[in-house]
Amino acid sequence: MTQYLHDLNPEQRHAVEQTDGPLLVLAGAGTGKTRVLTTRIAHILAQGKAHPGQILAVTFTNRAAREMQQRVGQLVGSAVEGLRFLGTFHAISAKMLRRHAERIGLRQDFTIIDTDDQLRLIKQLLEAEKIDEKKHPARALAGMIDRWKNKGLTPDKISADMVLDFADGRAPELYAAYQARMATLNAADFGDLLLHAITLLDQHDDVRGQYRQMLRYLMVDEYQDTNVAQYMWLRHLCPEQPNLACVGDDDQSIYGWRGAEVGNILRFERDFPGAKIIRLEQNYRSKGRILKAASGLIDQNRERLGKTLWTNDDDGEPIRLSAHWDSTEEARAIAGGIEELQRDGHHLSQIAVLVRASSQMREIEERFINQAISYRVIGGPRFYERKEIRDALAYFRLVAQPRDDLAFERIVNSPKRGIGASSLQKLTQYARASSLSLLEATMSIIGTDELGAKPRHALAGFVDQIARWRREMEQMGHVDLAGVILDESGYTGMLQAERTAEAHGRLENLKELLRAMEEFENLQGFLEHVSLVMENENDDDPDKVVIMTMHGAKGLEFDTVFLPGWEEGLFPSQRTLDELGNRGLEEERRLAYVGLTRARKRAIISTTSNRRTWGQWQPAIPSRFIDEIPESEMERINQPTNQAGSWHQGSLPASRFGGPGWQRMQDRSRQARMAPPEPMIFDDDPMGAMGDDQGNGVRVFHQKFGYGTILQVDGQTVEVAFDKAGTKKVIGTFLEKVG
Repeated sequence: MTQYLHDLNPEQRHAVEQTDGPLLVLAGAGTGKTRVLTTRIAHILAQGKAHPGQILAVTFTNRAAREMQQRVGQLVGSAVEGLRFLGTFHAISAKMLRRHAERIGLRQDFTIIDTDDQLRLIKQLLEAEKIDEKKHPARALAGMIDRWKNKGLTPDKISADMVLDFADGRAPELYAAYQARMATLNAADFGDLLLHAITLLDQHDDVRGQYRQMLRYLMVDEYQDTNVAQYMWLRHLCPEQPNLACVGDDDQSIYGWRGAEVGNILRFERDFPGAKIIRLEQNYRSKGRILKAASGLIDQNRERLGKTLWTNDDDGEPIRLSAHWDSTEEARAIAGGIEELQRDGHHLSQIAVLVRASSQMREIEERFINQAISYRVIGGPRFYERKEIRDALAYFRLVAQPRDDLAFERIVNSPKRGIGASSLQKLTQYARASSLSLLEATMSIIGTDELGAKPRHALAGFVDQIARWRREMEQMGHVDLAGVILDESGYTGMLQAERTAEAHGRLENLKELLRAMEEFENLQGFLEHVSLVMENENDDDPDKVVIMTMHGAKGLEFDTVFLPGWEEGLFPSQRTLDELGNRGLEEERRLAYVGLTRARKRAIISTTSNRRTWGQWQPAIPSRFIDEIPESEMERINQPTNQAGSWHQGSLPASRFGGPGWQRMQDRSRQARMAPPEPMIFDDDPMGAMGDDQGNGVRVFHQKFGYGTILQVDGQTVEVAFDKAGTKKVIGTFLEKVG
């Protein structure tokens, strides 16, 4: 018996040796599916059943493909170089298209464009069709097109009644125009790689036959995450009796929101008659009680093939349930629990906090900073580093401090106001030459003809908004004012118009930002707090707590996992339930299963009795998923009383004030000066090359308007009769004396 077979358990070995015919390997969390897949490739090669070029092995990510190649290489040596068809769906499709590009109307040197280029092209189409992008954003149409391509739908298969909410049902014709333009440019986007490959295999029997004959063994990893297009692609490559092995776990299908179809794995036996199913149930990751808790939970799903995880390891600790008054106390308890683990010698890098929504991270991050707990966010930036948060803060900073040029530059054209690069360049040039802030320079230049009518009008409106918001600071609470700023600026409207899952998440983050502001007396105090939080240095120490979403944690494992926010509406997500009903509930339950099975030794679930949203306290109900975990596998640590901050004994350690981070924050806060906002009044001293004493009749040159004669000087503004452009008001800085 070869060594690579000797190292497998009986079920794993059976899956490796079952080389002929269709096979579904149901591989539960931590059961060694990657080992099975890579060993199977090595076994096929070792048995001489196929050459490396006759094997198709498909993964979802480049990282997974590299890992698979490395593992196979350790088993078969240099033969791994011949695995030409080992990679992602899109990479293999691109290889096919390069070879047969002319069959689908492209040349072999076609360009694969990125998201930015895709959006730019769609914006051009919208402009050409005179469609208002503010009402119908390019990003929303791009999202529609991507979803259609993930379902294998070409423009001719889209009906207008499917998209009545976009440009009066014109989305299908825009999709067709977009594809035509892509063909003209000899280009393909990411979704086209699969769509064109499907078209190629569907419409050209000789090409399809060629690949079916060439690829004798087909293997697919993470089959539960395949979408409709990937399924169609695979079916085209499969002969009537395929040697197809799919590895996956229907209990870990959590990407329905981005097009994954759990039905692909559930109907495997119907799609491929005579298929064998082998279940990998021995878990090598988690303690027994974690597995029993996760199994008890996922058993509530009806749409599943069924399996029960077990381990030869001991039962370990029960799942701990910690209840808290609100999210602030929850964050303190998590931080306190981590400090306890750290004192007991546990590495921070083996601790993870897994949240359902990214908006939950803000309060946890701040608590970690206050208590000097090193952490990193995986799958995205820290809360205050997210683009939408930085944009919102820039608005608030400019209102609080009108001379903040960095804030001005960030948001003057966000959302788009039609202020081009040349206008901003001229504005910046004038501000620097005249020692003015950008807002001061704007107030001066909009009264002249230096800029075109459109940017001048846009800048005038922007200045008026800033001035109005500053006046409202005196009468309006800072949280209400922040909401007004985000609404009146058009920023929230911009995100709402996108109608994407990502935009919804960004809106939730803005909601959490406003909630954070409620803890401060005024806008200046909050902005100071943020500056202190942002000062948290990014050191190179690898020993850091990991914060991430449960979606992002799939495939990872940690000794200890904290799972906050297990409450109805938050988890399971009310939005998911409203949109998808029971199908959405089952996917949320699978997500809970994934969260629990990331833990090797201990898992701590936490809930709150109250959460504050938009200034209103909302009672929170524990998630139904908690009741679905067998009581025998759970330890309830504490229950909140009716008094905020009052707890039964036995709760996780509360926050320990006095740590270095907390002390630094306190010292800085005491030194800060909370001065009232200064009025938006700027100096009006004459600036630039032209002064009042130069008077009428002086000949000058202007880069845009040419030669002319000064008629009148009024501070920074000079009225000039230009030889060809007529009479204009310009900034003296931009005039050059001649003659």
